[in-house]
Amino acid sequence: MNLNNQVALVTGAAQGIGKASALALADAGAHVVVADIDRQGAEATADAIMSTQRKSLAVQADVGDLQQIDRMVRAAIEQFGQIDILLNNAGVTRRADIMDITEADWDRIHRVNAKGVFFCLQRVAQEMITRRSGRIINIASIAGKGYAGASNVAYAASKGAVISMTKLAALQLGKHNINVNAICPGVTRTPLSDANLRVRAQQEGVSVAEMEQRRAAVIPLQRANDPEDIAAMVVFLASQGARNVTGQSFNVDGGLIPD
Repeated sequence: MNLNNQVALVTGAAQGIGKASALALADAGAHVVVADIDRQGAEATADAIMSTQRKSLAVQADVGDLQQIDRMVRAAIEQFGQIDILLNNAGVTRRADIMDITEADWDRIHRVNAKGVFFCLQRVAQEMITRRSGRIINIASIAGKGYAGASNVAYAASKGAVISMTKLAALQLGKHNINVNAICPGVTRTPLSDANLRVRAQQEGVSVAEMEQRRAAVIPLQRANDPEDIAAMVVFLASQGARNVTGQSFNVDGGLIPD
């Protein structure tokens, strides 16, 4: 799991899975470019990394905007000279029934979760191809594999797109020695999922604590993920131990989706 002196770019790294993964990559030895639309959050994560004696750079970026993606990547290259690892983590959603999804919901969710993932992958791959080396890790979701508890249909569709992109990108970038994999988290304790949990609790007229118990009860291992559970898989997929792993979508979900 030694990532000494490698450079990782993590999107959506101000909180949740992105922050935990950025810290885990740094703990494994990587220098980390911390990207997020929330500048202060990105800077806080970068400060936490630098306190561990690893180098870090905070970049404010909206991954739904191709010009900002390019600016983010150029900032990483100017600072570190290379990108060895991309963690495509930035994502959005909201809790909604199928009949309540609007065109604005669809466009917002796919702009970040599908378009953003692809164009971050494409732009970083340009840099990796010249060096004939790279690891791209996309955060998908078990929602993209049909999980009934998905926050909404548009979100599930966007994550299904990430899984498909991962497979095709792995096939087409393999000749450049670039590995592309996806992680499909199940129920994970993040600010985004907690917000959805509160909405669901309100809709069903129960307390948040009771809803948390219900959520854990349906998981075979009887516990939701912490962001660090996903971060551990990120570090593995970035490591030499996964050098021959590509085109895969790994569930980290306590057994919710047998796959």
